[in-house]
Amino acid sequence: MTEIKEKEKRNFKKNKVKKMKQSKQMQKTIAEKRIIKLFNMAEKKAKEDNFELANRYVEIARKLSMRHLVKIPKKYKRKFCRHCYSYLLPSKNCRIRIYRGKVIIYCNNCKKFSRFIIKKATK
Repeated sequence: MTEIKEKEKRNFKKNKVKKMKQSKQMQKTIAEKRIIKLFNMAEKKAKEDNFELANRYVEIARKLSMRHLVKIPKKYKRKFCRHCYSYLLPSKNCRIRIYRGKVIIYCNNCKKFSRFIIKKATK
């Protein structure tokens, strides 16, 4: 009788752990999709000259990525300032230059630079 109860408890714990792992995985995939959606919305609002709302979308996306331990895709990482976290739209609130194998992005809000290395093409 006690053996049966112990087996049931073990099975219950195993099922509970499986469900938690599945739900965490689901949360991560939902967070990834939401981050992409937030950056697309930020781009639309920035093009409409509503930078306050665009910056808020970036802030929410960053918080989501930190909470769920999801990396922001490289494509979107370069679209916000690493110092003040404002959404960057070229010619509106940032300046982009290429110099000695680096892309230099100058933020007009916080007056700071971000530098990214350009990888050389392999043959």
